[in-house]
Amino acid sequence: MKMVKSLILGSAAALVAVGGAQAADLPVKAKAVEYVKVCSLYGPGFYYIPGTDTCIKLSGYLRADVLANTNSDYSGPFAGAGGAQNRFTNGYTWRSREDFDIDTRTATEYGVVRTYFDATFSWTNDSYGPGATAGGTIYAPLGTSSAPGNASGGNIAGGSLGVYLAFIQFAGFTIGKAVSQFSAPWVNYPGNNFDGLVGGSGFVTGVNQFSYTAQFGNGVSLTVSAQDQTQYSQGGLQNLGALGVGGLGPYGTGDYAGSMAPDLIAMLRVDQAWGLFQASFVAHDNHAAYYGATELTGHPDDKWGWAGALALSIKNIPTGPGDTINVQGVYTNGATRYNLNDLSQAAATQMFGGTNLAGAYQSVGIGSAPDSVFVTGGSQQLVSTWGMRGAYVHNWNPYWNTSIYGAYAQVMYNSTSKGYICGPGGTGVGGTFGITFGAAGLTSCNPDYAIAQIGTQTQWTPVKNLTFTADLIYQRLDQKYAGTITTAAFGSVGKPLATYQLKDQDGVSLLLRAQRNW
Repeated sequence: MKMVKSLILGSAAALVAVGGAQAADLPVKAKAVEYVKVCSLYGPGFYYIPGTDTCIKLSGYLRADVLANTNSDYSGPFAGAGGAQNRFTNGYTWRSREDFDIDTRTATEYGVVRTYFDATFSWTNDSYGPGATAGGTIYAPLGTSSAPGNASGGNIAGGSLGVYLAFIQFAGFTIGKAVSQFSAPWVNYPGNNFDGLVGGSGFVTGVNQFSYTAQFGNGVSLTVSAQDQTQYSQGGLQNLGALGVGGLGPYGTGDYAGSMAPDLIAMLRVDQAWGLFQASFVAHDNHAAYYGATELTGHPDDKWGWAGALALSIKNIPTGPGDTINVQGVYTNGATRYNLNDLSQAAATQMFGGTNLAGAYQSVGIGSAPDSVFVTGGSQQLVSTWGMRGAYVHNWNPYWNTSIYGAYAQVMYNSTSKGYICGPGGTGVGGTFGITFGAAGLTSCNPDYAIAQIGTQTQWTPVKNLTFTADLIYQRLDQKYAGTITTAAFGSVGKPLATYQLKDQDGVSLLLRAQRNW
């Protein structure tokens, strides 16, 4: 009995020991999962990043565009294969794009710290021709083969990557790649989807800058900014060569030195319930290289150009709820790209068309809008422009809206510049775009020109964040040359050596778009 008792007690002890060991091996109670929480501080779509006090919003869109009668997604038939109006001109251009935005914000004792990033992934069909180029892609000469590329450049798995915006905002400062402080809030789009309107700056895809905004209350703010000029706002410093020698031709060749000074911008804005008023000013340094190939040839002194713009937006006008009028005007002197912007292609035009003139093969319209021109030993002669753009947007109902929009810009050379380009007798020297201005058929040599644009778009939004758009635009090049000229062959667009009538040109483009925002 004693032995039985000992066995029972021993077994119990063993069971307790084993149970204790097993209990020690059991996992401790897991911590509660920290679920993503809604952040209501900065509007809908923000969430707290788990474990932090930073809020994040992911957004973007997917877009599909089809355009008629243009070789690019954003402008009309102003130049290159698009302006040739022959078999190298696209009947359509197609693009598909995904846009991806990351917006983070953190509340601090100095105010909100914000970072913003906007990238696009695009596929755009190409524009082919003998030696034609688009977005840095070089196409095969006539009679050879070429694999398809992408007109946007920067190929990634057959498409292209674009970094539009990447900036930090803190205590009134904006640092990084953001929309220019000179631009109106609607940038290129007073009431349209077409990128290439003249009459104001573009910079839609952002430009590197260091800016500070002071808020004075009641919607009044003042921004000062130092902005990179090399990305978009250099219109060209044209070296004409030695006058009388033929040199580099009437419009010369680009002759930029290294970057020296950023563009300096001041912008005053009044933003209230009735709408918005904005006044912008920019100073733009024109820093040229040398007259010739070496330092010994000398160089022209720098010349500062400038541009000023006024913008007005009137909201909720009597024609209907949400109806808007947006209008902007700009004047530039030696800062051309703040009018004929980086997307318009209107700053270097070469458009062909038909002719009824006996003996002429076709007609051509040309124009060039640099910031300045100069000859050997001379100073820079700044080119002036003025322009405007605007739109009226009417909402028929919550699902349909229509806009009417337009733009106009004029390029003006001073008398000294015209003398350089056309010569004392107004017959010109050398050539540009293969054109010989000394030809007997030239009856008027005047490098001034104008661009006029008018269009309309209608949008249908059947469900929230899904919009279908049709955008039709007519564009006209009003150039001031007259008579006929004989050209060398335009090999890049298939034009032969022939006599061409100098004539105004026009074109119509249609954009069809489907876009889903998320």
